[in-house]
Amino acid sequence: MNKELFWKNFAALSAVPRPSHHTGAVAAFLLDFAKKRGFRAELLDGGSVLVQVPASPGMEDREPLILQGHIDMVPQVAPGKSHDFSKDPIETYISDGWMYARDTTLGADNGIAIAAMMTVMDDASVRHPALECLMTADEEVGMLGAFALKPGQLRGRTLLNLDTEDENELIVGCCGAMRATCKFRYVPEAVPDGDEAYCLTVKGLLGGHSGMDIHLPRANAIKLGAHLLKTLVRDYDARLASIDGGDVINTVPRELRICFTVPEGGEDDLFELMSDYQEIFENEYPDETDLYLQLEHCDLPASLLPEFVQDDLINALVAVPNGAYRFMPQMPQTVETSSNMGCISTADNCVSVEFLFRSMLYSMKGELRSMIESVFSLAGAEVRFWGDYEGWEPNWDSPVLAKARESYRAVMGRDARVCLVHAGLECGIIAGTYPDMDMISFGPNIQHPHTPQERVEVASVERILDLLEDLLLR
Repeated sequence: MNKELFWKNFAALSAVPRPSHHTGAVAAFLLDFAKKRGFRAELLDGGSVLVQVPASPGMEDREPLILQGHIDMVPQVAPGKSHDFSKDPIETYISDGWMYARDTTLGADNGIAIAAMMTVMDDASVRHPALECLMTADEEVGMLGAFALKPGQLRGRTLLNLDTEDENELIVGCCGAMRATCKFRYVPEAVPDGDEAYCLTVKGLLGGHSGMDIHLPRANAIKLGAHLLKTLVRDYDARLASIDGGDVINTVPRELRICFTVPEGGEDDLFELMSDYQEIFENEYPDETDLYLQLEHCDLPASLLPEFVQDDLINALVAVPNGAYRFMPQMPQTVETSSNMGCISTADNCVSVEFLFRSMLYSMKGELRSMIESVFSLAGAEVRFWGDYEGWEPNWDSPVLAKARESYRAVMGRDARVCLVHAGLECGIIAGTYPDMDMISFGPNIQHPHTPQERVEVASVERILDLLEDLLLR
């Protein structure tokens, strides 16, 4: 496969804005790309793109094969930097064999898959059976494109998902997941006379993918802020005006902003308290080398939360489980069940808290749902669960797995690890519509997806392209 052509296609894709919920431009780009090369392409319900690529000469008798990845990306910007994901291209560069974006997420998750499909369309030297290139929309915000698939739209019954992030692995199963939204509605109260207002910001955290990175010793900005806020209320009679942090539910939140007031004369030790907590958090999370607590005077807010609401909210934030909850008994290095408190926001006299929780087991997903519901219901919140989807059950006798293991051994010179992944892949959703589909997932080495530190190893991408080409031939 022409690697130079692949990187040219990845650069062209990176020039087209494609944050989740705003994939119209990239869908139009891909439709035009396919049609200019003479392939039938259509826009599906939900915004996904499906391209039909005829078989190479001599391979017309093979069963059709589906290549699948998603067109959207998580829009994250480095602190202090500006980037408009609705119009600005992703600027990439290479350092020490890794490709990065300048101050934003790179979009290798899952632009590598899309660029690979573009290159298969472009490069006539790649021999393959008839292909259906399925490029799904809005995977990062609930797998909406995969959910919109209908029976009969796909002819193939073998699917290669190109959306994983460790070249050593062939993935044959993944978690199911569910989302929760917990709302605290309140009647605002006036700011007491003589109160002083402050803005507290938690910033500089690493964040990370809420599935792939949830087991790492990284801090959740909302959790840190809740612990600190509890001390402010208890020891300084603080009153909460607003709390806002995290902007993508499937990313560990990197920043949090809290506006609060304290009675006049009670703020003397606040800055010393910030210094104490800075040291505490650095000791608890030594990997968070850029963690920073910033406290500033600010204008008085228009109103405050009632004390009983703020207390219940803070207690719920502190008490609710977050992070890796349980590891698989059969595979102790693999997270089985986890929860990510991804977003919190204050607007229209309501504080909303959003979770994405995952599990390999339906029963454990239910247990975590019950825990979240119990904590927030006791605190007086309205709790709604939504976006439920089942995991992808592994088929250890999968024919495509057997072929992929042969290809991996031939290309890489070693055996692949065959495993499950603690993240959501669209394979589980697609299997719900096409239960007889045989599937496998693989991809290059991608680190820190969903963060501005995202990077992909260039040599790994090229090895995975060789693997893909060999597997298409087999």
